[in-house]
Amino acid sequence: MSKQQEIITMFDDIAGSYDLTNRVMSCGIDITWRKIACKQAFKLSKNQGLEIADIACGTGDMISHWQKNAQKEGVEIQSIIGLDPSEGMLSVARKKMPEINFIQCEATELPLESESKDILSIAYGIRNVVERKKALNEFARVLKKDGILVILEFTKCENPSLIEQLMGFYTKKILPFVGGIISRNYRAYRYLPDSIEEFLTTDKLNTELSEVGFKPLYTKAFSAGVCTLFIAKNYQYINKS
Repeated sequence: MSKQQEIITMFDDIAGSYDLTNRVMSCGIDITWRKIACKQAFKLSKNQGLEIADIACGTGDMISHWQKNAQKEGVEIQSIIGLDPSEGMLSVARKKMPEINFIQCEATELPLESESKDILSIAYGIRNVVERKKALNEFARVLKKDGILVILEFTKCENPSLIEQLMGFYTKKILPFVGGIISRNYRAYRYLPDSIEEFLTTDKLNTELSEVGFKPLYTKAFSAGVCTLFIAKNYQYINKS
């Protein structure tokens, strides 16, 4: 089994308890992070009748936030679609939001037309994509020219401050324990801090975005650098088909 398939299988296993575990582990603060992401993306997009795709959508949390915040901001969403490689997660999402079109696929091969979306989001998912640069190129293909890419992700601190070290301790020691108890799958929540440690710093992810044709517009760290919001514009994708 490939590393990517192992990750997908892990999410299949924890799908049933995923929402509850996330709320408890984050104390609900991730709701604020998602709200800020939506608000900033709407501000930078400046379009109405938006076509939105949420990649690694999981159980549909981000899609729900796109809908709620569009109403608050007076933004019209023409269509929204969720895509995820885990059938277990999508099964939960379909029960929660039967009106939404959910598709099972990997981030590196999106069954979407080129230059078809105004906004593409991936919340806490890019860290789990083994072929990350291939996925970023795929995001650039799917987004319209000047389309907006929104990434929410746990990022690594190279030279952590004392507060960041304390948050790192919480992430590495406390979260796996709490997540393991709720989900009854300690291995899955041990993966969380390990994957953060193996992931990129904020600067390195912005560099990768630039390398594939995105222009970083907005970067904001939350909770002592535990989570970072990246918003970038697709400014030089050329359709090679």
